[in-house]
Amino acid sequence: MTMKVDYGSHDALLVVDMQNDFCEGGALAVAGGAALVPSINAEIEAARAAGALVVASRDWHPVDHVSFSHRGGPWPVHCVQDTPGAAFHPDLALPDDAIRVSKATAFDADAYSAFDGTGLGGYLQEKGIERVIVCGLALDVCVHATVLAASREGFTTLLLEALSAAVDPDAIEACHRDFEEAGIEVRA
Repeated sequence: MTMKVDYGSHDALLVVDMQNDFCEGGALAVAGGAALVPSINAEIEAARAAGALVVASRDWHPVDHVSFSHRGGPWPVHCVQDTPGAAFHPDLALPDDAIRVSKATAFDADAYSAFDGTGLGGYLQEKGIERVIVCGLALDVCVHATVLAASREGFTTLLLEALSAAVDPDAIEACHRDFEEAGIEVRA
């Protein structure tokens, strides 16, 4: 299943945090995360066939990251650099030429958006990207932050909600309000 996006060479498909720790059995699992992989793979294939750029972000935390609960943060230990939990889901078909963006790599600062401290915005602008299409995990955390940041960076932004899942389904309504206020298209 694809989302029927009319991709072109000025588009980037940004797949957010499709990592083992965010899928079932992981340290911070999002219900339904792994089930998204086949549809995201189809979307990647459609984007590539139309000449769009494919980007994949990942949480890439150092040991003892500030966001971990034992350090006073809100989350359990997850996506620690070079661990199986930080790896992309094994069935995610990322092309070899996909751009991989690591975020939240500093010990003392967290980052939810794929644009936060990564240089992604400038890179996409250099590549002539005008529109960013976003999907992945988790809708109410890193996807939310990434979508809003893409819009703030000046990109036309589209969220593929059917290819995203939330940690807290009750938070989706608030996310929708934020997206609407920012003028972001949400495709269910």
